[in-house]
Parts: sequence; C-alpha cells; structure tokens
Amino acid sequence: ELQGSGDVSVVIWTTTPWTLPASQAVTVHAELDYVAVQAGSERLLMAEALYEGVMARAGIEEYEIVGRCKGEALNGLQLQHPFYERQLPVILGEHVTTDAGTGCVHTAPDHGVDDFNVGQKNGLETLNYVDDHGVYRDSVELFAGDHVYKVDEKVLATLEEKGSLLHKTKITHSYPHCWRTKTPLIFRATPQWFVSMTKNDLRGDVKQAVDKVDEKVLATLEEKGSLLHKTKITHSYPHCWRTKTPLIFRATPQWFVSMTKNDLRGDVKQAVDKVQWIPDWGRARIDSMLDSSPDWCISRQRTWGVPIALFVHKETQELHPDTAQLIERVAKKVEAEGMDAWFELDSAELFGDEAALYSKVTDTLDVWFDSGVTHYAVLEQRDELQFPADLYLEGSDQHRGWFQSSLKTSMAMNNVPPYKAVLTHGFTVDENGHKMSKSLGNVIPPQKVVNELGADVLRLWVASVDFSGEIAVSDEILKRTADSYRRIRNTARFLLSNLHGFDPAKDALQPEAMLSLDRYAVERAAQLQEEIVAAYDSYNFHLIYQKLHNYCVVDLGGFYLDIIKDRQYTTQENSVARRSAQTALYHIIEAFARWIAPILSFTADEIWAQIPGEHGCPVFAAQWYELPRLPASVEKGDSYWSLVAQVKNAVNKVIEAKRAEGVVGGSLQAAVTLGCDQELAERINELGDELRFILIASKAQVVAGVVDGAEETEVEGLSVLVEKAAGEKCARCWHVREDVGASAEHEELCGRCVENVAGDGEQRLFA
Repeated sequence: ELQGSGDVSVVIWTTTPWTLPASQAVTVHAELDYVAVQAGSERLLMAEALYEGVMARAGIEEYEIVGRCKGEALNGLQLQHPFYERQLPVILGEHVTTDAGTGCVHTAPDHGVDDFNVGQKNGLETLNYVDDHGVYRDSVELFAGDHVYKVDEKVLATLEEKGSLLHKTKITHSYPHCWRTKTPLIFRATPQWFVSMTKNDLRGDVKQAVDKVDEKVLATLEEKGSLLHKTKITHSYPHCWRTKTPLIFRATPQWFVSMTKNDLRGDVKQAVDKVQWIPDWGRARIDSMLDSSPDWCISRQRTWGVPIALFVHKETQELHPDTAQLIERVAKKVEAEGMDAWFELDSAELFGDEAALYSKVTDTLDVWFDSGVTHYAVLEQRDELQFPADLYLEGSDQHRGWFQSSLKTSMAMNNVPPYKAVLTHGFTVDENGHKMSKSLGNVIPPQKVVNELGADVLRLWVASVDFSGEIAVSDEILKRTADSYRRIRNTARFLLSNLHGFDPAKDALQPEAMLSLDRYAVERAAQLQEEIVAAYDSYNFHLIYQKLHNYCVVDLGGFYLDIIKDRQYTTQENSVARRSAQTALYHIIEAFARWIAPILSFTADEIWAQIPGEHGCPVFAAQWYELPRLPASVEKGDSYWSLVAQVKNAVNKVIEAKRAEGVVGGSLQAAVTLGCDQELAERINELGDELRFILIASKAQVVAGVVDGAEETEVEGLSVLVEKAAGEKCARCWHVREDVGASAEHEELCGRCVENVAGDGEQRLFA
C-alpha cells in the first residue's frame, strides 16, 4: 500500500542521455524488491537495494520509505516521458540488476541489445530517430539536426527545464569501441534486408491465427453469458516430432498439403547430406550454423561494398513497385560505368518526378553474399570451369561465412549445392600453440621460408601436418622438414644416378626375367602407390608425407638400395643382374615422380626431366604409373622378404656393436654366422651364397641350432655371431675373400670379380 503525498516518479540512471528521446519504456525486474521514498513533495520509486546510494548521490538527507512492492506489481503501469508528451509502460526484464543505478532501466529498443530484445517481447517497435551519420532526423522534436555525441548537454538542460532531473555528475567508464578504428560506437537498430529462410510457412501462419482467435472466442462467451471461468495455464501440447513446433488438429481434405512450401532453410538442411565434409566434424559445424540462422540479414551499413540497389517510399518504406526492372537498369549501368555509378546515381534518371517520393537505399550487401555467389559469377561464366565445384577449401571459420552463404544462394538459384566436397583446415600457431601475430613477433613469413629453404620445403611442411586442427610452425619445425626433404630428394638422386646408360625401350626386363628382390621392390612400390592414391583421394596429405618418408628411409635406404649397390657396381654392364636392378629403379622413379608432384612440384619437375625415355606431357598431366606386377604364386612374397629384412636389421645391430668394440671396421670385414631354428634355417638357406650380399658381409652362413658365442636377437629363433673375415680385401668389390690373388692376371681381385671382368659374369637369382 502506497502512503505519502505528491507525484510518484520512477528514477532511472543513464550514462547516455542522448538515448532518452528514443525511450519507450522503463524496465524493472519481476523478483526485485522496490520502494517508494518520500523526498520533499514527491515520491521516488527505485530498487530497495539501491535507494540509499541514490539518496546520498542526490544529496537528499531527509526521506522515508512510504511503500514497498515486488517489481512484478509494477508491470503495465503507465509513466510520463520526461520531456515528450508520450506515455511509457513499465515492463519486466531479466537484464535488470542491482549492481549499479536504480534498478529501473530506461528502455530504448533503438539503442541497445537488451533494450531491443525486451522491446520485442513487449511489442515495442523501433523509432529510427538517428540517421546514418549519427544525427537526429528532422522529425525528432527538440533535437532535430543534433549529433548524438554533441547533444548530451542539451538533453540535460531540457530535463532541468522540465523538472525531470534528479541529479547529474561526470564519470569515467568503459564504452564499446570499434576493434579496428578504436573509435566509440553507438548502437542503432535500423531497417535491414533479409533473405527469408522460411518463406510461406503456412503452419506458422495458422498457429498465429489460432492464437489470435482464442481471446475473441473467450470474449464472445462472456458476451453470451456462457463463460463460467477462465485462467491461463501452462500445459503440454502436441508438437511436430521433426520441427518441434506446435500442431493443431484439423479434419480437412487439406491435411496432407505441405506446410512448408518454398522452405529454403529446409532445402539447405537436406542438401548438407549430399556434400562430403572433410574432416567429418565439418558436417556438425555447418548444421549448427544453419540451425542458429533462421533468416539471413544481407544488408550492412557501410560506405563501401556492393550496393543493394533498391528504392523505398519515404513515407511508407515500401519498395518501389517496379523494383525488378529498376535493379536490371542499375545493373547495366554499373556494368558499363563501374560500382560508383550507383553511388553517384540521381534517382530522377530512372523515374523522373516520382523520384521525390522515394529514397535510394544506401546499405551494402553482406560480404558473404558477394563471395557466396561465386558459383554463378565465376564457375558458371567460364567455359574451363564446371558447376558444381569438386571442392571448396577454406578455414574452419567459413562454416559461418563462405561455405554457408554459397550453399544458401546455390540452393535458392539452382536447388543443388555449389560444391561436391568441403575441406576445412585449422589455423597456424607457433610451436607453443600461440596464435601468430605481428605484435607478439612470432610470425614466420612464407617468403622468408622460400628464400632460405625453398618453396618445396614449405610445401612439404604444409603436407606433413594434420590440417584438421591447429597447425604449428617454427624455425625448428621447418628445419626438421628440410631434413626430411633432403632425404626424399637424395633418394630420387640415387635412383636417377643408377639409371645412367639405361634405355627403357631396349634395356628394361620383363617382370618374370627380373631377380626376386627386384620384383619385390616393384611390388612394394605398387602397394605403396595404392595407399598414396587413396590418401590423395581423401585429402590425407600428412599420411602421404609419412608414407613417402618412411619408404625412402626404411624400404629403400635401409634395405633395397643398400643391397643392390654391390650388384650395380660390380656385375657386368648388360648383365641380367644389373639390368634387373635398373629396371626396378626405373619403374620406381616413374611412379615416385608422380607421387610427389602435387606436393614437391619443383622437385618432381626436375626429376621428370632426368628420367630415361620419352614423356609426352609434363609430370603434372601424367596419369598414375602402371607398375608391372606378377601373380603372387610367382613371387616369394611379402612375408618372405619381410622376414629377410628383419634378419638383416638384427645382423646390422650386432655388426655395429662389434664395430664399436673394434672387432671389425665395417660390415664388409665381417664373417656372419646365423644360428637358426630348423624352420628359419630352411627359409634363409633358400638364398644360398647370395645371403652375404643381402647382409652386406664378406661371408655369411646358416647353422641349424645354437652357435657358440652368438648373440641373441629380437627375431625369434635367431642368434648372430660376427667375426673378422679371413682373407684379403678385393680392390674392386672390397669384399674380404680368401681367393683374392688366385688369378695371376688379376692379383688384386677376388674370384667373383675376375669372372665379372674377364669371364661370362656371375649369375644372380635372388639379390
């Protein structure tokens, strides 16, 4: 119950007096306690938690509380605007707090997000008092022509004149600023242009119509004396399982008529299923963005950009009835004279005296609309391109931007997505995971990397990272990438250098004539090519890098190329042993150049020019190389050579240990004895004397069972004994053999080299 005497005034507190002309309500919180305070001849209403502070600031020492209530009790009261002949309602809002002020917030939907939202809930429209230059329009009483930044003192003077100012003081406080220009911002709710995502939503229209008719039905019941009681309750209501919107039940022949005709949003959502999203989480992200944007605001208040070429009636704000024809005329003018033609256009050029009734819209298009129609402006206008695109590629922020705008416009225009696949990559950070910025000084300019390490190293780093997350880069990371690049490049150099004098047209052997190890090397390359092609098809470039690097280090450098060096350098030039190895190297380098071409483009181009034989096109236009393959029954098989590789690695470790002890100076000074269980001995003995070439030792033998002094290895059933080989070093092959000097004509050569130099040449079957 309110006591005391005099007018009752609601006290509001604002740091922006310039917004008071647009005030349309005062918002209070339903759950807060409010008091009426008798202060002199009037009663002041404010939050109980704040009234003492307000009285102290206003310098009012004598006062008393003459009434109390909850904020909810104030809802709907009408107030007099402080200087306009306008009634303002008291409304309820959750954003009202007791942190500062009075607990009563003056509400101008034109100039604040909270104000706008609470205004929407309470049916308050925007007034649009402030123009694009921050100046009050001519229709604004008292302040027409004043800039909002310069009008505060005038507003305060008006309040004093009307007796509506309780207290004023100057304070320093934070204020929203433009992140780019660092200048203050004002919030201004203005008319915008939207692309409707739910046009002709019949279900929504019907539901709204039903809601409106309820009150009319109740009024009719009261009028007829047929209403016993009415009250509002909250209850469950049947909803559509798909759209989650309320349903009404109507037994009519039209029950099966679509309720979402021309539902662009629904079409776009369905189109997402037709696109490949890379990585998979891109699908969930685009769904989330579409769910959060029921409509698309395409207008922006900027002084640059693509104009929205529309004309609206100055009084009614309706579009000109000939809008479609006017847009076409403007488009032709812009096409001939450039974008400035619109901004310089006098409306009278288009519709004469009628121009005085219409305003030219000065808004510009959302930039995502610009890029979002490139599927039409670019793809469909150039003969060498195709629509839809195979792939759209951009950062993870583009689900909100380009990916989404392209999808919406293409569905509206063509009813198909503009792309078959969308690939999303992360952003570059430094080695500590910090975002790169000039101010932090952690930016690595790409041109610097190119100048110091070469473009292919930069490209290899890009391919080596998992792009689905943040991508780390630093000088140390790039240095390691450069080391990997050299390994790949040097492998290619070895392949090419050992093809000297090789003409594939006459020197290449058929697969069945090649040595077993060479056939295995080609088969391994064919298997790797399948993996690489699959990785390219799925855009898993980091897997390609890993597989290529591992292939160069392990399969080639650590095994195959290491073994064939002896055969390449010691057997006769046109022997099967040498030509078989060269044939394998030729097939591998043909495939290898193609594998790396999309990533190490410059290196691949250099390799392509050095490969023997004729190429009718650049490497970038070549198809994947068809590597020759034999049926599995002809080969020893992957499992056999994998076992041999394990044995070789085990032997290498023992030889290295003996080198450290000074027993041997290198692997060719070693005589190796393998102690094997029965099964392993049988398999390894298939290689015969060629086992020593695989182990790169001067002597190698297999013994079934345990060998005295042998060292156990990681290979099950294998122990290894390494001793210094007996004999002399051959001057040609460097093997230590007891038959060195047996030939009077070649006193420095071993028997094998004598055969290769003066005889028919040695025969190799396996390695």
